[in-house]
Amino acid sequence: MATTRAGRGRPTTKTRGNLRAVPTGTKATTPRKRAAAKPKTVAEAAKGSQLELLEALRARVAKTIDSDSCPPRDLAALTRRLQEITREIAALKLAAEQEAKEKDAPPDEALDAASL
Repeated sequence: MATTRAGRGRPTTKTRGNLRAVPTGTKATTPRKRAAAKPKTVAEAAKGSQLELLEALRARVAKTIDSDSCPPRDLAALTRRLQEITREIAALKLAAEQEAKEKDAPPDEALDAASL
């Protein structure tokens, strides 16, 4: 795959990949990719949390939109619903982050009426 650039004479490769230095006597290994979690079905997600249900619905609606068998008359409604689901997921995640921050915050001090 080595080619030379015109006028420079340096060999180059079209794809460099994941290059790294390996000490002498050590075998180079490729980094392992994390296995993606199997997406839940809507029925499985319905038994879980609201967030899990919305994520399963989002995946199902997106799959339907991408399908060649999706009727054009349904495309607008499905796209609108996908956007709504995405907003609901974002709102739930934001609320969860805010709750976590509030949990970590120190408790409020008691109000001393005499200091007023």
